[in-house]
Amino acid sequence: MATFHAKSRLHAPATAVADFHARPDALKRLTPPPIFVQIHALDALHEGAQADFTLWFGPLPVRWLAVHYAVDLRSGFSDTQARGPLKRWVHTHRWRAVPDSDGSETTLLEDQIDYEHHPGIRGLLTRLLFARPLLRVMFAYRHWVTRRAVEGRQR
Repeated sequence: MATFHAKSRLHAPATAVADFHARPDALKRLTPPPIFVQIHALDALHEGAQADFTLWFGPLPVRWLAVHYAVDLRSGFSDTQARGPLKRWVHTHRWRAVPDSDGSETTLLEDQIDYEHHPGIRGLLTRLLFARPLLRVMFAYRHWVTRRAVEGRQR
C-alpha cells in the first residue's frame, strides 16, 4: 500500500477552509483540468454522506462512489472509495489553525491518501492515472484552488 501527502499553509482562518470544503460545488472546483467531473449524486457533507461521480480523463470515464466519515467541519473529514477503480483509496482532509508570526490567522491544510492498486493488468490503468507525480500535480492544483477561494481572491 502507498501513502501520498500534500500540505499547504493558507492565509485564512480554518473556518473559511471548512466552509469551502462544505460547498456543494467543491468537488467540481477541486478537479484539475483536463479532468472533468460528472456528478451523479452528492449528499451534503456529513457522516456517511456519499458522492457518486465519474471522472473523465479525456474520453475515458472512471466511475467512483466515495463515502465520507470522521466528519468534523472544524478540523476535516475522510472519504473512502466504496466503488471505483482502485483496490483501496482512503483520503483524509485535515485543517487546523496555526499562528502566523504577524499574529494573523493561518490554516495548515493537509491531505493524506492511502491507496492500493489492483495487481496485474487490472491495476495498470490506475497505476497510470493515479501515479505519484500526477497526484502531486492534482493536489498542487487543489491546494491552489482552495487558497484562491479562502484568501478572498475568488469567491
